[in-house]
Amino acid sequence: MGKKNIFTATIAGLFFAYSFTITPPIKTKADLGKQLFNEKILSKDSSVSCASCHIPALGFSDSVAFSKGIYGRPTVRNTPSVLNMKNRPYFFWDGRAATLEAQSLMPIAHKNEMGLPISEALERLRNNKLYKYLFLKIFGSLPNAKNLSAALAEFEKTLETENSKFDFSVDDEIPLTASEERGRQLFIGNKGKCFDCHMGPDFTGDDFKNIGLFDARTLNDSGRFIITKINNDLGKFKTPGLRNIAITAPYMHNGMFKTLEEVVDYYNNPYSVVQKPINIDTLLQQPLGLTIEEKADLVHFLQTLTDKRFLKSPFKDFNK
Repeated sequence: MGKKNIFTATIAGLFFAYSFTITPPIKTKADLGKQLFNEKILSKDSSVSCASCHIPALGFSDSVAFSKGIYGRPTVRNTPSVLNMKNRPYFFWDGRAATLEAQSLMPIAHKNEMGLPISEALERLRNNKLYKYLFLKIFGSLPNAKNLSAALAEFEKTLETENSKFDFSVDDEIPLTASEERGRQLFIGNKGKCFDCHMGPDFTGDDFKNIGLFDARTLNDSGRFIITKINNDLGKFKTPGLRNIAITAPYMHNGMFKTLEEVVDYYNNPYSVVQKPINIDTLLQQPLGLTIEEKADLVHFLQTLTDKRFLKSPFKDFNK
């Protein structure tokens, strides 16, 4: 029997054994990626999956400053959302991964997260009859680092959101309230300065900024500098996108702010929180001078960036 016939026979045999056990059916790379995103055997002690920290109901983020990995080990930084990552040029707070494919494998191998060497993860998948069948069916090959990362990346690419109140307000389908509109004007204007960093359809300039949360003492995570060793990158972190920001608390790379109100208060005057920041961006070297009402308006605008799938009580007529 030739190699092609052997491969076909193998697929047929595996299909006969497992075709009635997969619910919902897994037909695409993204389907397989979703299954793997929720798969706990990809962690050393089979206790956590990607979804354990990137919780779908919380905008694929977590609700704590530092998530718990294997054996209850805390993560080094706050878990960022993986929504709207399809068009990003780099990943993680320090930008150490240049592609979704590269990013997808790093948490599996990280000692404080899933703690499983990739070689061991692949061995587990190859020894699992269901996954052996699925990888052969979808990729035409057994699990390897390339197709494992491809499957996870394809799933993450499906996690795009564009159905927020803000999106519908652009064409006047659902108008913003007076407070939300004032917040939008502050966001894009010279007083709030938010748009200088949070621009584009996903409200990120895809850049690294030092917003004052580094003083080399109590705040000693040097961020991007760890990767580049460039002094100008000291204390810089990736500018996150703001879509669904209202449901992805706590905030910042260290999860130090629990609410959007705390975040806006901080940006209004970073020096009230960190007296001697090092390498803070020039945009934040002077207090913004926002009033109580203006700060509330900004929060109300940020709340309009939540996709309707995450709203527990959708606003009136938001049913498109």
